[in-house]
Amino acid sequence: MSERGIAMERILDASPERVYRAWSDPEPMSSWFAPSVEGSLAVGTRSILVWAGRRVWLEMLEAEPSRRVRFRWAPSMVDTMATEVTVDIVPRGYGTRLTLHDGPFDVDQPAGLDAWAEAIESWAEALANLRAQLDFSVDLRPRT
Repeated sequence: MSERGIAMERILDASPERVYRAWSDPEPMSSWFAPSVEGSLAVGTRSILVWAGRRVWLEMLEAEPSRRVRFRWAPSMVDTMATEVTVDIVPRGYGTRLTLHDGPFDVDQPAGLDAWAEAIESWAEALANLRAQLDFSVDLRPRT
């Protein structure tokens, strides 16, 4: 089995507390990621992220205030292709260094390589929108 993962890092002007809240609270998450979040995003629960024509489950595995969020999800809507996402939040000066890891992606599985490539593009876009929202109060998502 051949596996690949994703690792991305971003520097934000926002405090670690604001960054953590953006990942762990449905209201701020819906301002930069999924337009709607059904559920609480509490550890041990399954919430649903809702986009136009798409619903994705998310199981919150860990939430350490202002430090880390870890969840399992299946963004491709195929449970056998579920991955685990870890977001580490570290103070950096007056702002935050955010590190995201997502995977593993089984690239030997049918559509596995496509899911990995799509996830790279999706996370790059999502993290750009997170920074725009937290640092500049701007929503970069297309209007529907």
